[in-house]
Amino acid sequence: MLTRLHYRIHTSLERILPERRLFLKSDSDTRFIRLRPVTQLAALAGGTLLVSWTILATSIVLMDSVTAGGTRDQTQRQQALYESRLNALSADRDRRADEAVRAQERFNLALAEVSKMQTALLATEDRRKELETGIEVLQDTLIRTIKERDDAREESERVTVALAEQTGSARTDGSRMADAEATLDQLSSTLAATARQRDDMANAVLLAKEETEEVLQEKAELQARNDLIFGRLEEAVTVSMEPLDKMFRAAGLSTDSLLKQVRRGYSGQGGPLSKLTVSTMGGGDLTPEERRANEILNGLDRMNLYRLAATKAPFSMPVKTAFRYTSGFGGRNDPFGRGNRRHEGIDMAGASGSPIYSTADGVVIQAGTASGYGKVIKIRHEFGIQTVYGHLSRIRVEKGQRVSRGDRIGDMGSTGRSTGTHLHYEVRVDGSPVNPMTFIKAAKDVF
Repeated sequence: MLTRLHYRIHTSLERILPERRLFLKSDSDTRFIRLRPVTQLAALAGGTLLVSWTILATSIVLMDSVTAGGTRDQTQRQQALYESRLNALSADRDRRADEAVRAQERFNLALAEVSKMQTALLATEDRRKELETGIEVLQDTLIRTIKERDDAREESERVTVALAEQTGSARTDGSRMADAEATLDQLSSTLAATARQRDDMANAVLLAKEETEEVLQEKAELQARNDLIFGRLEEAVTVSMEPLDKMFRAAGLSTDSLLKQVRRGYSGQGGPLSKLTVSTMGGGDLTPEERRANEILNGLDRMNLYRLAATKAPFSMPVKTAFRYTSGFGGRNDPFGRGNRRHEGIDMAGASGSPIYSTADGVVIQAGTASGYGKVIKIRHEFGIQTVYGHLSRIRVEKGQRVSRGDRIGDMGSTGRSTGTHLHYEVRVDGSPVNPMTFIKAAKDVF
């Protein structure tokens, strides 16, 4: 049965792929190679598999290139968006700071005017009390004088009647009555002038009260505007600070110690020695507005420190052209067949000569060749961080050179222990290797 089945299959193959002979002729002999149907079928199947594998591999490479190009464009757009956002926030911060300064100046002027009006009001009130006291004294004196006048008139009439009964003349005390009437007229005129002055002071007090109420109203409106400005500034600082703080925490960096180091590096002070002046506007204690302004300024200072720290930590990409990740951080099979080995960085495969950029500000501590790395660059950054760039085809910096984030430091290559063109990128914190993707992913929503 098996022989008969084999015969039928062989017969069917001969109909489709008949036996062929390949003749090889030389000067003295002629030979041929027999290509049986099974051999032709195996060759055809092998060719088909080879063509299919070639098409599949080409498709994978094209898809990786498109994905890498899209990732690069997205990174560039995010970086441009962050820079524009940071510039807008800086401009808004400057405007808000200017508005806060002008509002504080207006508030101080208003306080000075209120202080002047209160002083004038107190002086007016004291003058009014003095006038009321003087008026009361004058009224008492006038009442006493009127009573004395009436008594004098009664006495004068009594004496006149008595003199008239005794002598028949009533002109003996005329001079005395004239003096009393002159004194009474003088007191009456003085009392009238005092009353007019009292009315004038009362009108002045009313006017001062109205002006004081207007100043207090202006003060309340100014306070409301200050609260609105301070609220917007506080909100802007909070919104700007949150992604930066999240980025550093995602990278595993202590924000407090990080900001202390940056502050120590940017703590220069100086200037000529001048005499100390003390303000008498509000005493030694800060007003609530001044405290809020100080808190906003502290927040802006912290955001500026974050911005400086972001340039000193490796949050940028070392490769900005099209590439694909070919090996990650951690354990992997050695590409040269040496078993499972630890990989202390990430590999980014791209075109030969692709620019390699510094991922943060720092100082080049090695620029040469090293075993396994080939042509390699090592950069020391702040916060105990180092970055390593291996297998380069060209080195564009020198040892001891200071570089900034985004500076081109070399070209991608395949030197050292390498199977093809790529960049071996490492990040070390306090000498220990960490996954560079931690920093790259932490910055994806910021840069």
